[in-house]
Amino acid sequence: MANIRNVAIIAHVDHGKTTLIDNLLKQSNTFRSNEHYMSEDLIMDSNDQERERGITILAKNTSISYKDTKINIIDTPGHADFSGEVERTLNMAEGAILLVDALEGVMPQTKFVLKKALDLNLKVIVLINKIDKTDADINHTLKTVDDLFLELAVDEDQLHFPVLYAVGRDGKAWEKYPENQQDPATLECLFEQIIHYIPEPKSNTQDPFRMLVNSLNYDSHLGSLSVGKVERGIVKPGDKVVLCGERKNIPGKLDKIFTFNGLKLVELSQAVAGDIVSIAGVKEATIGDTICSEDLVEPLPRLTLEEPTLSIDIGPNTSPFMGKEGDFVTSRQLLERVKKELKNNIAMKMQKKSDTSFTLFGRGELHLSVFLENLRREGYELEVSKPKVVFKEIDGKLCEPFEQLTVTVDTEFANSVQSELLKRRAVLTEHSTINSTQTRLVYQTPTRSTLGLRNILLTLTKGTAVINSSFLEYKPKVEINIKTRNGVLIASQSGKAASYGLNSAQTRGQLFIGSGVQVYEGMVVGINSRDQDIEINVCKEKHLTNTRSAGSDDAIILTPPLKYSLEQCLNFIEDDELLEITPQNLRMRKKFLSSVDRLREARKSRS
Repeated sequence: MANIRNVAIIAHVDHGKTTLIDNLLKQSNTFRSNEHYMSEDLIMDSNDQERERGITILAKNTSISYKDTKINIIDTPGHADFSGEVERTLNMAEGAILLVDALEGVMPQTKFVLKKALDLNLKVIVLINKIDKTDADINHTLKTVDDLFLELAVDEDQLHFPVLYAVGRDGKAWEKYPENQQDPATLECLFEQIIHYIPEPKSNTQDPFRMLVNSLNYDSHLGSLSVGKVERGIVKPGDKVVLCGERKNIPGKLDKIFTFNGLKLVELSQAVAGDIVSIAGVKEATIGDTICSEDLVEPLPRLTLEEPTLSIDIGPNTSPFMGKEGDFVTSRQLLERVKKELKNNIAMKMQKKSDTSFTLFGRGELHLSVFLENLRREGYELEVSKPKVVFKEIDGKLCEPFEQLTVTVDTEFANSVQSELLKRRAVLTEHSTINSTQTRLVYQTPTRSTLGLRNILLTLTKGTAVINSSFLEYKPKVEINIKTRNGVLIASQSGKAASYGLNSAQTRGQLFIGSGVQVYEGMVVGINSRDQDIEINVCKEKHLTNTRSAGSDDAIILTPPLKYSLEQCLNFIEDDELLEITPQNLRMRKKFLSSVDRLREARKSRS
């Protein structure tokens, strides 16, 4: 076991975790010199959405070899919405590398991931990354890191940690801050720190085998694979085991055992305590279960995660276009897919609402929207409601989640951002200048106030604001009365949108659709320039007479329509609206499509 190290890479979003792992893999000669990976970036971000969004969504395992030592590496997400991935994987490690951006310093998720690491008593190596940034303030960053350790440390030993300096993108690291960053350098000092500072796993090979399932993978030939660190014992293919589930114990037999080698799985004849492995044969396993030798059945404590703070109602598509664009359109198919997701995505919860719909609970808008986007790409048709916060009753008081919101913005827009957040009952806790052009604002705010906020702040700052948030705690509910948008333009007729009708509609506001798009009654086709919703016939065509010809419509000039992403649509819709999601389109609509039904519902709610 002296030849194994298990280490997690943890940081705030975009502080360089995955890029650092790229260079660790390349400099450890994990790949051949002619392999395509040697010329690629973000090697660990294999998921399509991860590459498109530029963030890590799923925690992943890899391993490298350095001086006869196997180093198992766990790549974790930095975005707060995927903090459940961090919580479920950190207990596989004995140490962690904490990356801190030399310019941005300590950020909300830095505090979250470090607290989790220290609570598990992991040995932490601090890596000040991106030291080549203009205006990087190394001394200030080090001071904020020291202050964070003083705040979070649970014993004195945790206050003593090595600090390295790096330009992760170039694969360079130094034990002391370099006078000349252009000098040749590699990540050798980081490899050495991992070997000498991170402790080897506990070696208990005498007691019978036991392993906590931290992750699940799937192989088309072997089926479900259970991933975890062997907590004790030795295990071989063919061994009889017991799966200790949440409700019952299930006997079974192991088929094959694999270990991680770079990006590949390598089959083993046996695995020993301390190594991170992937096991085939225990098909019923879920994350949090324990796999034990049948000689001694002692389950490990199940993983405990923070509770979700946001919910959406989800169900099959019920619009007039139902079944025209997707392969999976029934509530049964949708429910089966959600249940499959819940096995891996343990930070997400589900509650049945009716025979055809249910409520999904998640850590944030991004956490939920990534899953909805996956459903869309897989061919599902569905409809979802506006996200809502999860309220709790604590000590007889109705409480709601609060977040720490950090906005980095060009100084010229700081007053506009402060004005908007003041309306939302956000309390400013920190106001600091990053450099001559940028300001950082830190707020404590109800989660309700952050719904729909991102789009507004990006508009106010001409797309330059960088917005991050992390969950703080539940506090007594506060009164908030925010109208985040104007009314909408609602299609009054079904059919194909015509230039003549759209030209009339665009005088009332901004459109979401262009000419030739199929619409249905009750579909939201634009945003009104005023507060109220109005119905408009975008399918209306010019009547032909002997003095007017169809060609006269060519003179109409339409403004290009607004195109919203899935997250922007979720931010936009109100309580009386739904988002229709299909593989081909995103359509916003009223819950009640006909004007008569909407009027009847409005009267009912007033009474």
